[in-house]
Amino acid sequence: MNVQTAYTSWSATYDSDRNLTRDLDQEVTRQTFANLRFESILEIGCGTGKNTALYRQIAQRVLALDFSEAMIARAKEKVQAGNVTFAVADITKLWPCRDRSADLVACDLVLEHIEHLDPIFAQAFGCLIPGGRFFVCELHPFKQYQGKKAKFQRAEQAIEVPAFVHHVSDFVHAAETNQMALKRLREWWHVEDRNALPRLVSFLFEKPI
Repeated sequence: MNVQTAYTSWSATYDSDRNLTRDLDQEVTRQTFANLRFESILEIGCGTGKNTALYRQIAQRVLALDFSEAMIARAKEKVQAGNVTFAVADITKLWPCRDRSADLVACDLVLEHIEHLDPIFAQAFGCLIPGGRFFVCELHPFKQYQGKKAKFQRAEQAIEVPAFVHHVSDFVHAAETNQMALKRLREWWHVEDRNALPRLVSFLFEKPI
């Protein structure tokens, strides 16, 4: 099952399934941005809108993209706000975003499903205003080294979503290649992750002024 088909199938139960990684990502995003404000946010891979609800509160405009029409449909049900525009888009292709139009590009739990990081960082650079930031939050590579992937249940079957391993240095290198500076790197644990490896890693990159 490819990534798009998997997330289309998962959309029906994504919000209700027990998922510590999803829940922690939402908390990470809230902690990172709750006290900040933006003119325009581009959210790539919005899924069912779990973070869009926050982004629409802290930005005047939000453009939320996902390649699953079923996920977008769920997000539209959840987030009904005049300052949010949803669009179906494959982020491995050209984004429907004007150059220098966003002061934040946000990407949560998406890049593990993308084989090549450089094109994503290149498009983020183009969409950002000078001084704009690119936020990335992903399953920690330590978890990936253990074989962990996004997965969900259908009947008696556990369905794993195809993923690619990206090392911490891969994200930093992709940013450097595309002229963005690393401003912050943090590792995150869910409250149930006692004495465990970090579950998530987040990066905040900045486009030079």
